[in-house]
Amino acid sequence: MNDKMTENILSVNNLSVTFTQANQINCAVKNVSFNLQKGKTFALVGESGSGKSVTAHAILRLLPENSCHFPSGSVSYNNRELLNAPLSHMQSVRGNGIGMIFQEPMTALNPLHSVEKQISETLLLHGKLSAKDIKRRVIELLTLVGIPDPKQKLSSYPHELSGGQRQRVMIAMALSNEPDILIADEPTTALDVNIQKQVLNLLKELQQKMGMAILLITHDLGIVKRYADTVAVMSDGELVETNDCQALFKSPQHPYTQRLLASEPSGSPCSTTEQDGALLEVSDFNVWFPIKKGVFKRTVGHVKAVNNINFALKKGRTLGIVGESGSGKTTLVQGLLRLCSSHGSIIFNGINIQNLSQSDVRPYRKSLQIVFQDPFSSLSPRMSAADIISEGLAIHNPMPKQESDKLIIQIMKEVGLDPATRHRYPHEFSGGQRQRIAIARVLILKPELIILDEPTSALDRSVQCQVVDLLRSLQEKYQFSYVFISHDLKVVKALAHDIMVLKDGKVTEQGSAAEIFQNPKTEYTKELISTALNL
Repeated sequence: MNDKMTENILSVNNLSVTFTQANQINCAVKNVSFNLQKGKTFALVGESGSGKSVTAHAILRLLPENSCHFPSGSVSYNNRELLNAPLSHMQSVRGNGIGMIFQEPMTALNPLHSVEKQISETLLLHGKLSAKDIKRRVIELLTLVGIPDPKQKLSSYPHELSGGQRQRVMIAMALSNEPDILIADEPTTALDVNIQKQVLNLLKELQQKMGMAILLITHDLGIVKRYADTVAVMSDGELVETNDCQALFKSPQHPYTQRLLASEPSGSPCSTTEQDGALLEVSDFNVWFPIKKGVFKRTVGHVKAVNNINFALKKGRTLGIVGESGSGKTTLVQGLLRLCSSHGSIIFNGINIQNLSQSDVRPYRKSLQIVFQDPFSSLSPRMSAADIISEGLAIHNPMPKQESDKLIIQIMKEVGLDPATRHRYPHEFSGGQRQRIAIARVLILKPELIILDEPTSALDRSVQCQVVDLLRSLQEKYQFSYVFISHDLKVVKALAHDIMVLKDGKVTEQGSAAEIFQNPKTEYTKELISTALNL
């Protein structure tokens, strides 16, 4: 039995992947080799843009065939070559033999199809269940991945779910046919720490039950250390080190691996001067969504997504908002920005913007900016990085092209992007690079208040440290105020002066960050902090 469990189910040998664009050949993956064994977890780690996701997509041949080439190598699944296999064979492998959790659930899910239809489609394609059993299986899968009220969520569309809930739907789809191999590309990026732990424990449990092999692609080294059997470290398209998980963490050999393991968001929030009055005051704030039923669509109740929130934020300070996926964090900030209907007082710089019309709110948009959670869906695929970053300038601060180009180059350097890439489009960047473009788009306007909705969730640890340091230095220099939403409490601890804990749309605890981290009062906060520090 042990021999069967340790046999190679997937072998990648000497794999190279190149992309041809405008007569230029870029090598994204260079001579990569590794084996995946039944019942084992193989983690592929490395910085954003190192080639991890390209390697995973190459296994299932999900890369664009007109511009992608394989100069060398082979990918063998169950002793059958995949790189030159006919499309019909690949279709039977995808989702059945090899399942995949994609990095960005909002773009991977079809916005026109309900949750039930999207999960059912995978089951129907491979014909493993009768039509009457499919709905039962979908509910079972949603329950497994921790979706609350799974029966009610069947008719929901992706935009009606939180980022974490969308990620869990992706996981349910990938597991629906109980595949031999699960490729998990950043499977817990959008999830809070409690759900991360639940999902990873679930994957481990299913792995033991089914003998499933897992190829885990992640930048979260805490997850790798806890769940992986073997780790391969990738840099600039090459594997620089592969070793048993415990051995690699205990004694990393390659300088790049050593630097990667040493990267951890640290330090404390920047010092602030005592300010009179608040930049932002929010009181009796509610975002309720009506529940309508019947032929005449009468309102029979409300989903209280955000319920009676009160807080004040002074200039130059950071408020960290933490809580489970679906707790109302993103809905709260959308309400504050007048992006959804809300009730209550929003006083910004002494003006109650809640009472203003949309046209009267527009001048305040320059001073009130947001970095969204999902960079790919918030960036226009038809605009270059330079156009995206300068879009706000064209509206709020028009200037000659030469001056705006100078600003674009400067801000791209500040967020760690190569200015030479400014004419590329979003799909030509990695997930982490797209997030940095989104941050640059906001920073170029030098707003007074920046709302950061999971701004580091798509970034690897070393880049997270850079972004945290960048946000701190910018706050020190320009006295920006931040509302910082994150499930990563290590990042929150490094940035936030104050913390507000949300659960089911309500504040369960709020106060200074130092006080909450050292002496949390509620069981919920204690559990969040304990899980975050131990994961």
